[in-house]
Amino acid sequence: MDRQVFYRALALSCVGGLSTAIGALFVVLNPAPNLKMLGLLQGFAAGLMLSISFLDLAHNAMNSIGFLKGNLWFFAGVLFFAFIVKFIPEPDFSPQADPSEKKADDGGTGKDMMRKHRRQVLFSGIITAVGISLHNFPEGMAVFLGSVKGLHVGLNLALAIALHNIPEGVAVALPIYFATRSKWQAFYMAAGSGLAEPAGVIVVAYLFPSSLNPDILEGLLGSVGGVMAFLTLHEMLPLAFDYCGQKQAVKAVFVGMACMSARFVDSSN
Repeated sequence: MDRQVFYRALALSCVGGLSTAIGALFVVLNPAPNLKMLGLLQGFAAGLMLSISFLDLAHNAMNSIGFLKGNLWFFAGVLFFAFIVKFIPEPDFSPQADPSEKKADDGGTGKDMMRKHRRQVLFSGIITAVGISLHNFPEGMAVFLGSVKGLHVGLNLALAIALHNIPEGVAVALPIYFATRSKWQAFYMAAGSGLAEPAGVIVVAYLFPSSLNPDILEGLLGSVGGVMAFLTLHEMLPLAFDYCGQKQAVKAVFVGMACMSARFVDSSN
């Protein structure tokens, strides 16, 4: 495997993975982040993802290896990520209630209840961090395969994934902060959850140390398109609808698709 491709993919995956730290900064700077802005960001990223999935990866796979094989690879990617989602707890992106705001109960049990609630919130934050890390692992693999195809493919994937990872950083940092009252501990936990993405690059580079057969590469990229499509429809769009409303989210989706289409035009010239 060309070292230049490996280092390029590793750098792009670090940008995508560590964007969870940007989400954590929202919590460090303001424990009540602007959810509408996050929703618009998710909608925009969803538009980027859908364009990459259907107009680039799946389209090129079908043109290169045939309609039937391209579809089989695409839906193999869908099933692969659906399997991951089924067995990994779904991260909770809703803001947690601040335990310090709970009123003490009669009989001296208020402090005990508060400590119990803090432990529960801390545990939910840790579970969220683990779940997001496991979700980020195949995203790193996707960035690597896209980088093998070309710089513009890897860059487009890394950009869309980076935007998607920002609310994930918020989802990890919020419960950790409310449970520990430590902004830096929340920041470190959220930033660390993104490191699974460059780990995915390292693992897939180890599995494919030599150059890939062009047909296999196109098939794998078709599977990446399936993964990205499932991720968008299952996680990103519902989150955007919840945060900023359906109408605003749909507008953001089409803005994202238009921006990615403009990038396709530039790269083809």
